[in-house]
Amino acid sequence: MFKLFATCPRGLEALLAEDLAAAGASDIRIVASGVACKGGWETIYRTNLNSRIATRLMMQLSFGKYQKEEDIYKQARRIDWPRHFDVARTIRVYVTAIKSPLKSLEFITLRIKDAVCDVFRDHCDERPSVDTREPDVRIHAFLTAEDCTLYLDTTGAPLYQRGYRQKTVDAPLKENLAAGILRLAGWQPGTVLLDPMCGSGTFLLEAAQQVYNIAPGARRSFAFEKLKGFDAQQWQRMKSAAQQAERKPSGAPTLFGRDASPSAYRAALANLDRAGLLPAVDLAQGDILEAAPPATPGLMVCNPPYGERLEELDDLLLFYPKLGAALKQKYAGWTCYFLTADPAMQKGIGLKPSKKTPLFNGALECRLFEIKMVAGFNRRKKPGEGDGAAEEASEK
Repeated sequence: MFKLFATCPRGLEALLAEDLAAAGASDIRIVASGVACKGGWETIYRTNLNSRIATRLMMQLSFGKYQKEEDIYKQARRIDWPRHFDVARTIRVYVTAIKSPLKSLEFITLRIKDAVCDVFRDHCDERPSVDTREPDVRIHAFLTAEDCTLYLDTTGAPLYQRGYRQKTVDAPLKENLAAGILRLAGWQPGTVLLDPMCGSGTFLLEAAQQVYNIAPGARRSFAFEKLKGFDAQQWQRMKSAAQQAERKPSGAPTLFGRDASPSAYRAALANLDRAGLLPAVDLAQGDILEAAPPATPGLMVCNPPYGERLEELDDLLLFYPKLGAALKQKYAGWTCYFLTADPAMQKGIGLKPSKKTPLFNGALECRLFEIKMVAGFNRRKKPGEGDGAAEEASEK
């Protein structure tokens, strides 16, 4: 059993814990931006293959106190690195810190690399080479004010890189955040789903993968394949079982994507087509302010512009009331989810969220608004009508 740590977008930790439990992890403990747990190689394989929420999964090798740079070097020097990977593997060291008193993370990175190479020299008179672009082995160090934890990365490229998206637009949404929003919304394959501002199609790609029952890691390679202890036969059996469980959807699509931008439409079309997922999606160019709903009521998910993509705040202030009006006029019976970092959106749209869930899109703090479009309910109160409570919603 290994001590493991999985990272994810802030706000999705509870969902990540569910993924780790499904992969067979034990002693699961939620912390900010991640989940600590224990698990063996099978848990490592299953998490990387199946988790839609994780960013990466790391194996803890060492934990210790430090006061100066040399303490971290000695900590790394005590690890039996040749036990974990061969000297022929290329390496890279990554260091992150919170409240560390040490002045140079670059120097810490260098000293950890020196420790790894010194251990290999002692063991086999050779040292591994460094590759800063595509290393075989990624070593992570995490520093707090007093503690240093050293990890081996089992993932490699982040798990949100599913291997299918090449065309992007401004402010693209990471795949694992999109998957988390779909799960928070309670969406399941077979339920009508509309993204009316689909951009490069991230929500649609994530949903279509689930419609096809495609494991998110089924089309890519992982860092654990370069580590000693890796069981290639067990991994191949697991991948084969996942591929055999895939299915082809039948009937009319229940996923709908729209975008007013021709370039966004083309990007979504190219990404869905490249992934082989286009048959699951009804994709068209269209403006949410003008187009009619494409189907009977279902779920709407959307990452609308919130100042990162529109430079003029005046444009947003004009857009929000029009969006609210379009929703009230055309989308009765729908449940709508909007991810936004713009605090002006709630007031501007003129609709009462039933939930406001804090999430982070990278370093950007956002809210996921849930708005239930009940006919005749979501209207603005007139001046003096009530106490204004309709403009408030509790943080969840």
